[in-house]
Amino acid sequence: MTISSSQTSLINQWFRDPRKDILSGLVVAFAMIPEAIAFSGIAGVDPQVGLFGAFCLSITIAIVGGRMGMITSATGSTALLMTGLVASGEMAGRGLGLSYLMVAGLLTGLFQILWGYLRLAYQMRFVPQGVLSGFVNALALLIFQAQLPQLGINLHYGEHVDGSHTIQGLPTGNQVPMVIVLVFIGLLIIYGLPKLTRLIPSQLVAIITLTAICMGLNLDIPTVKDLGELPNGFPHLTIPFGSLSEGKVPFSLATFGKVLPTALAISLVGLMETFLTQDILDDITDSNSNKNVEARGQGIANIVSSLFGGMAGCALVGQSVMNAENGGRTRLSTFASGLSLLVMILVCRPWLQQIPMAALVAVMITIAISTADTAGLKNISKIPRSDTAVMLMTFSVTMLTTPHNLALGVIAGVALAGILFSRKVAKVIKVSSRKINSNEIYYEVAGQLFFVSKVYFLQGFDTHNHAKKVTIDMSEAHIWDQSGVSALNQLISKLKLGGSIVEVVGLNKESLDLFERLGGQKPIH
Repeated sequence: MTISSSQTSLINQWFRDPRKDILSGLVVAFAMIPEAIAFSGIAGVDPQVGLFGAFCLSITIAIVGGRMGMITSATGSTALLMTGLVASGEMAGRGLGLSYLMVAGLLTGLFQILWGYLRLAYQMRFVPQGVLSGFVNALALLIFQAQLPQLGINLHYGEHVDGSHTIQGLPTGNQVPMVIVLVFIGLLIIYGLPKLTRLIPSQLVAIITLTAICMGLNLDIPTVKDLGELPNGFPHLTIPFGSLSEGKVPFSLATFGKVLPTALAISLVGLMETFLTQDILDDITDSNSNKNVEARGQGIANIVSSLFGGMAGCALVGQSVMNAENGGRTRLSTFASGLSLLVMILVCRPWLQQIPMAALVAVMITIAISTADTAGLKNISKIPRSDTAVMLMTFSVTMLTTPHNLALGVIAGVALAGILFSRKVAKVIKVSSRKINSNEIYYEVAGQLFFVSKVYFLQGFDTHNHAKKVTIDMSEAHIWDQSGVSALNQLISKLKLGGSIVEVVGLNKESLDLFERLGGQKPIH
């Protein structure tokens, strides 16, 4: 029997090695549960929102994604961007925070589909390493900072805790020392167990151990059930638009205007983290994948997740690498991780509710540490100062904005990198001159002429002592923009006003077309 090319593609994408894919997906699902719950807490929503998001995102991206074997779920980078929107929504009315979040997820998906068709992935190739370093370092600090309230440290939440008002899910009084001890034990397990064995995820062992200690000793400390509801059934279609009295938001320009900044930030930050993860998996598997297809897939997945009560997300670096290292290389592994996650949630709901928040704090601290660019920080003295400045700009803008905005940090970092790069390129232009005779000077220009190098270009010419004839040889130069044309035109005018006969020779076709199109004076071809 002959196998068609479509059947071959289906086998390669789904059933190349089903046993490895299913087992890997099962292991990854264990690692996804605590993070999905913890990221829900960061965003300020019930755990089921993160868990439903992880399920819907994994199942959908397995079908429509551009990178096989990559794990998509709720993430810290996207959850941090949701905090302000959820909080402001809850202030307007109970339940509105979640509805606004669902609308933001829908809009995020539409943006990401648009970015995919606009080939945004090609533009993101030009994001410099300094911006990426600042991005992950800010993300790491924000994830760590979000755990401080669970350790009894409330720096910036503006909440008042007294005898009449306590913040839901946070430790108080004598609970704080117990929580800190449990977090320390969790960190010892997470970092110590891999030295003995890597068969079982150390994060999962830490969660099981700390849960057993709390249940065995009947410790009175915050647990997952204090955060909110866990799923007790399958996700169902939920439309966030409707009456305010029902906890829904109106379908209006005001609603979309409120969620637009958050949705735009999530769409860009989510794709940046997804593309980084995609590059890592491409290297591990020695294969190529289509980032623009992945962008559209992420958009579709976020729309599906939002319609079924889940939060928007993006690719997870740690779980994706874990999946690849365990042999999960096809779409089946991603699908299996999402399906296994939902089954475990429904079957293990009573036990999941008993997980102490201290266990999740330990997990999130390790995620923060692994997220940070520790190698870059160690070698900061060896890194060019311009790259360090870009990293600090990205980091600082992210941390100083309220609420913390990773997208603005990236934009600021890219802008500074562009300015610093332009300054470096500007100095590459070189003007040399030689005197042919007492009546003629010959100038040779080499380099790139554009808005930044304009000043250095003009400084290379003597416009005060006028020779009878001036020749400007542009054979080794290129004019890039209107400022470059203006600079050359300005130079020709000055020399002619001084009585010189000016000839411009050697312009390449692109520069000549631009010069003539923008009204420059007629050069000699």
